[in-house]
This record gives sequence, structure tokens and C-alpha cells, in this order.
Amino acid sequence: MNGSTPPRSQLRVGRLTKAHGLKGAIKLELFTDDPGRRFVPGAVFTLQVPTGSPWHGRTLELVELRWYNQHAVGFFKDVPDREAAEALAKAILWIDQDDEEQPDEEDAWYDHQLVGLAVVRDGEKIGTITRLEHLPAQDLLIVKTPAGEVMIPFVKAIVPSVDISTGIVTITPPPGLLEELPEEPDTDPEPETQTPPVETPEREGA
Repeated sequence: MNGSTPPRSQLRVGRLTKAHGLKGAIKLELFTDDPGRRFVPGAVFTLQVPTGSPWHGRTLELVELRWYNQHAVGFFKDVPDREAAEALAKAILWIDQDDEEQPDEEDAWYDHQLVGLAVVRDGEKIGTITRLEHLPAQDLLIVKTPAGEVMIPFVKAIVPSVDISTGIVTITPPPGLLEELPEEPDTDPEPETQTPPVETPEREGA
């Protein structure tokens, strides 16, 4: 883990990406389709950062959100210059939510809503989500399969559909991502014979 995971009563709403300018501004990747409600002056965010960060265990208060060339840029309390802003790069922002409130952000869910859901590939269940890992580069779904745990990047290209109501997460992994998953039983038990082409697919560019 790169930092403590916030409790289930919080919702992940953004990630700080890199410093912008010299006055402490930080570019933001937003995980909300309503930044005007979430990112208002005075909004306080819980920070998910590495345990060795000087910001570990602290919160961050927004002073102002601006837009530069369609990119969100935040100014925060106690972040006066570029050096301070660079120390916050890759931090994930969480905000308090009422337990009764459902996350209305696009493609946003509480961790506990995803844990236990079935993971389906090509119409077949391959396993069950046991937890999420929130890393600076991306989030990972940790899926328990008959062959053990596998990690699936939680991005739209690989996880195109999450249906909380049916309890199904659909994945479309690229070739090789789930190689460790068991294949269909081999109907030809003869050992040390020719290896069927299907067992050694070409992986050009992998």
C-alpha cells in the first residue's frame, strides 16, 4: 500500500498531478462530473499519500479552482510555492460523504460497493473483487480467481462496465493480462507432443 485507504464514508474525487507555475498551483485530474459542487473554496480533502510524505495524515483546503486551457488547476491553503506543490504530486483527494448519499460522479463508486462483485469476461465469471488498490498511477481491482489473485487496472478501456444493481463488473482485458487464469482443460492428454498453436499465441507488441 502506498498510503492508508480512507474509510468507506469518503468518496475519491480527484488526483493532484503536477505543479503549475511558481505560486503553489497544482494541476488536477477530476473524478467528478460536478466540480462546481465538490471543488469550492473552503472544501477540505483527505489526502492519500505515501506514509513517508510530509502530508501524510493531513488534510488539504482548497482556496480556488481555476481553468487553464481546459485543465483544472487548484490553489490550496499552506501550499505557497512550487516546491510545496511538487511535494503533493500524485496525491489522491477524498471528500466526506453521508453514508446515505450515493456517489453521483461519473464512474465513481465507494470501495465497499465494488468488493464482492462478480468479474465477467466474454460472458463467463472469472472471479470476485476482494479489494481495491489506489496507486498514484492508477487504481487496481484485486480479483480472486481459482488460480489466485490477479490485478486488473481500473480504467475504462479494460473495465467498460460496472453494474452495481446486478453485481457484475465486465472486463475486456488485452491479451496476456490474465495469462495466469486457468485455460479450458486440454482434451489431448499426450505429453511431450506438438504444442497446439492456441496454447502459444503470438504476442507481438505486448
